[in-house]
Amino acid sequence: MPAGEWFNADPEAVISQALQTGGGPNVSDAYTINGLPGPLYNCSAKDTFKLKVKPGKTYLLRFINAALNDELFFSIANHTLNIVDVDAIYVKPFDTDTLLITPGQTTNVLLKTKPQFPNASFLMAARPYATGQGTFDNSTVAAILEYISPLKSPKSLPLFKPNLPSLNDTSFATNFTKRLKSLASAQYPANVPKKVDKHFFFTVSLGTNPCDQNQTCQGPNGTKFSASINNISFVMPTTALLQAHFVGQSNGVYSPNFPFSPAHWFNYTGNPPNNTMVGNGTKVLVLPFNTSVEIFGNYDPNTDPKTFNLVDPVERNTVGVPSGGWVAIRFLADNPGRKLTAQ
Repeated sequence: MPAGEWFNADPEAVISQALQTGGGPNVSDAYTINGLPGPLYNCSAKDTFKLKVKPGKTYLLRFINAALNDELFFSIANHTLNIVDVDAIYVKPFDTDTLLITPGQTTNVLLKTKPQFPNASFLMAARPYATGQGTFDNSTVAAILEYISPLKSPKSLPLFKPNLPSLNDTSFATNFTKRLKSLASAQYPANVPKKVDKHFFFTVSLGTNPCDQNQTCQGPNGTKFSASINNISFVMPTTALLQAHFVGQSNGVYSPNFPFSPAHWFNYTGNPPNNTMVGNGTKVLVLPFNTSVEIFGNYDPNTDPKTFNLVDPVERNTVGVPSGGWVAIRFLADNPGRKLTAQ
């Protein structure tokens, strides 16, 4: 069940305006579940997704956060979700009333329905988790979990609503994330590198940079906002990076000198720096095959590594980094991609 967003505007116009400022797109008018906004929005009651289930059954549900920027809480009223998989990787199963999912992530859950037909329907609801500054869509989207009765049911049944965490419930978000652990079994081992060959310090930020002659910018002094890592804002090349590397024609496509640490240091959890300008470039980190890598953000190198989970950490292809927060990642550079042959 993908959770997405609805804009009462031409999507191309929304994107075009966002590119002119470098900021996020205009706030969406609604969230959706399976493409429908649901009964909590004005005039949308008929546009509601209904998941029909039978009593006493177990259903496997896959949740996908397809929203642009917002992490989402999700819950089904009066039902427990058993988390079994994230991003196509098994995890140690655990029960929760609410799950948290970041854009680009997937979560598989087992839903056990009630053993007897209940004289009610149940809302499935989602709303954002947000701690940063700025405007965002703080509305709630809903769908309906509806039991299929062998008998003729009343036209109108009571509708139970879930209790979702508050919009800025960082305590819930932290505790939920800590509960995600890999199976770490003989069949599904947790191959986390114990020895690290390369350590990188990456800072993810939003700065400003000058626009080129082909851009129309609405920022001060001909600038626009730009996301960056280590003060470098990525420039999309016209030639695939992997192709340029394998055919030995990287000159003019990318530079193999991506910085190992930020060029300008400051208190990353405090006030922003005086100079918020970032550079542009198509830069890559070149790693020897089978290099073990650790990437981390703003943390205490003397104390925090002692708390790292090197036994059964969760594997993910997408990770959410909270505003002012950090995450430590380890991986093995053992997937160079398919070598292309020039025709």
